[in-house]
Amino acid sequence: MTLGQAQVNLHDVVQEVTRIFLDYESALMRNDAEALNAYFWRHPAVTRYGIQDRQLGHDALVAYRAAVPAPDFTRTLHDVRITAFGPDMAVAMCEFKRSDTDLHGFQTQTWVRLPEGWRIVSAHVSMVPFQPGASS
Repeated sequence: MTLGQAQVNLHDVVQEVTRIFLDYESALMRNDAEALNAYFWRHPAVTRYGIQDRQLGHDALVAYRAAVPAPDFTRTLHDVRITAFGPDMAVAMCEFKRSDTDLHGFQTQTWVRLPEGWRIVSAHVSMVPFQPGASS
């Protein structure tokens, strides 16, 4: 099946994933490990690449979250972009700025609607020296 243009960015899907993405951000800043773990697909194939870490599989995610202290910084999101591909898949992307560093953050999450609801199946977070507005 080929995805037609009419299936890209279905309004209801974009709205739903945007709400869930912002709920995830709130849980992240509260360091709510139980909520954060629940956002991810409970499967050995789930993958998260962090700033100085990586988790391969849900068990690794749970262990990582148990060891991460509450953040001692604030985080501001910029340029949040949610792109939906059909009714059951979306990619959430944003840039962020943390109060504890001059580095520029980037975050990407792939969300899939599974029988248990929307779950992150892969995620990537990075922080690099970067001038916003600069092109490559």
